[in-house]
Amino acid sequence: MAELKIKSAAETKWDCVSFGEVMLRFDPGFGRVRNTRTFQVWEGGGEYNVARAMRKCWGKRAAVVTALPKNDLGWLVEDFIMQGGVDMSHVIWRDFDGLGRNTRVGLNFTEKGFGPRPALGCSDRGHSAASQIRPGEVNWEKLFGEEGVRWFQTGGIFAALASNTAEAVLEAVEVAQKYGTVVAYDLNYRASLWKSQGGKEGAQKINREIAKYCDVMIGNEEDFTACLGFEVEGADEHLTNIETEGFKKMIETAVKAFPNFKVAATTLRNAKTASVNDWSALVWYDGKIYESMKRDNLEIYDRVGGGDGFASGLAYGFLEGKGPQLAVEYGAAHGALAMSTPGDTSMVRVEEVEAAMKGKGARVIR
Repeated sequence: MAELKIKSAAETKWDCVSFGEVMLRFDPGFGRVRNTRTFQVWEGGGEYNVARAMRKCWGKRAAVVTALPKNDLGWLVEDFIMQGGVDMSHVIWRDFDGLGRNTRVGLNFTEKGFGPRPALGCSDRGHSAASQIRPGEVNWEKLFGEEGVRWFQTGGIFAALASNTAEAVLEAVEVAQKYGTVVAYDLNYRASLWKSQGGKEGAQKINREIAKYCDVMIGNEEDFTACLGFEVEGADEHLTNIETEGFKKMIETAVKAFPNFKVAATTLRNAKTASVNDWSALVWYDGKIYESMKRDNLEIYDRVGGGDGFASGLAYGFLEGKGPQLAVEYGAAHGALAMSTPGDTSMVRVEEVEAAMKGKGARVIR
């Protein structure tokens, strides 16, 4: 089993670079999208959220590769990204036609959910600037070859947007692998996004091709089943109940099919209600499974971004050479804390994550 080899900070410009769409999230608070008169607005994206946490929580050098229109909504996203300290030197800016027919910012209307009412997402993202990214638009040789990147984060949400974004992801991971950058891929299966690319069959065809270049594969039980075609023993039809042993076997099967995987990781969430979840995580590394602390009956404020919080904490643990056990603990604790605040992105600092890892209660911090 090959170990995860990570470039040193000294030989690279970036600790983490994310590739994907950054959307505007419209949040009706505890109301409904269909009834609200006011929205709070955040930026967010499954890939970008990892880079933002890498800078804001973990204090690392982070950049994002995406595309935005040259209009006030594009500049609003830019302002949000700049608040997060994420570098934008590799962002593609597209001319705007004044209407949004040629390019626009993707919008995501998302309810937190509460109690018996689950979280709800309604996307309005057609013709977005990022969804039009195609091979040849990004200078990957400059990014990975000249500047140098330690950890490259991308995922299945972005690959699902269009055939050209899937091809762009493939182009990126090939160059990243060539230069020895760790490639981390979060499967993040969304049935609604894959409809136009052939459903589960299309998702598996594309994701299995991208998977050949990945060092770190992240996804929950549904992701591995739908995107890579691996079955999980002990999971029910809706994957609401999963036996840890069954998941371990599935990861071991996945690693046999893709021997390039150095790390396979998943969050385990049992959503009892929208507001109370059991939460933990598993990491497979060097033939062994490492389990995080189990947080039963974890109270959830806003579940969106919990998985991205896990992915970023996992990356931090490995980047800092802390080993797989601490990496899964950083990931699970950070994911739990990310779900304690509104918005897609985490609002905590590394000290708060480490306190949660030690099981410290929510005493007043003075």
